[in-house]
Amino acid sequence: MLPPGSLRRTAALLAALLPALLFLPAAGARAADGRPTVTLSQQQAGKGGEITVKGSGWRPHALLMMLICGQSAPGRGVIGGTNSCSNADGRAVTTDAKGAFGKKMPVAEPPEPCPCVVHVATVTGEQALADVVFVVAGHPVAPLPKQTDSGKLAVLAATRLDGDSGILTWFGAPPARKLVFTVGNLGSAPVKDPVFEVGTAHGVFAPQWEEQQWRGTVAPGRKAQIELPVELAAGAHGDYRISLRYGTKVLAEQPWGVGRPWGVTLFWVLLCVVVPAAVFRIGMAVVDKVRPRTPYASARPGRHRHPQLSEMTAKLPKLRRAPDTVPVNSATASPSGRTGPAAGTAALPWFTPESAPSENRPTTKGHS
Repeated sequence: MLPPGSLRRTAALLAALLPALLFLPAAGARAADGRPTVTLSQQQAGKGGEITVKGSGWRPHALLMMLICGQSAPGRGVIGGTNSCSNADGRAVTTDAKGAFGKKMPVAEPPEPCPCVVHVATVTGEQALADVVFVVAGHPVAPLPKQTDSGKLAVLAATRLDGDSGILTWFGAPPARKLVFTVGNLGSAPVKDPVFEVGTAHGVFAPQWEEQQWRGTVAPGRKAQIELPVELAAGAHGDYRISLRYGTKVLAEQPWGVGRPWGVTLFWVLLCVVVPAAVFRIGMAVVDKVRPRTPYASARPGRHRHPQLSEMTAKLPKLRRAPDTVPVNSATASPSGRTGPAAGTAALPWFTPESAPSENRPTTKGHS
């Protein structure tokens, strides 16, 4: 039996610990309430109406997407992805510094029958979503597909993009890679030929999903490495984000920086230089072909004579030509037996080797 002093000390200790014990459940409740929440101004409205969507507990300054989706439930998510939603009438909203938002949204009929939800999800950054039950008045209603006990796939290792761009990509060909990841089957049933969804997003835009089926079977408790092709549009460049989704859960995201196709830029630069030069050459050839010819052009190609030259030549005095000489032959020989100039012709200054002027002998010019 404890002494009275010990009992008093134990009672005081319990009294001091009681508020702390009461505080623990409250902290857990606040942690559970810290998840993103969404509330609606109306739980039911017809096509053409308008509702106000409010949310809290989201990441500050996060870009969110709001959609009305059919064939969905908060417990099972959006079956079929955003293909079950009225994407054309969706709205985007940005949260404030406290992670809250409020915005009006038009009511539209989704492509799938109800039950319907208002689906709110983040566009960039860490994935977060919330679904709220909503009834589209006058829209068909159908039961949800039965949920069977099947395998559950989870990504076990970091994803990566394998491959490299070729020379054609430098000239604007579509960039292509392979999304490689390892999955494990955490369920109790094998997964045969699973269908994944590969999403491609550029900048702040929502990803565009494309279904791709992998041929193979993942047994319970086993893992497998999967490769899925990823291809962008021709001429794509910039920062892209590749997402992998199985069912309604996003398994992984992988960034992809695509370089600019400088070959296309070089082609346009050359086109802007070559085409004007070719047009200029063709135009000069046409001008040279159709331009009028001058009347004084000479018959010989490339030689032209100016008309004033003919007038100046006519005014110049005529020069006398030297009399023609005839070759020396036996018919013009002199009576002394030596050949000489013919009669009536001017004597030519003939020189003999002995009488020719030289450098060492003075000439006889000026002597008789």
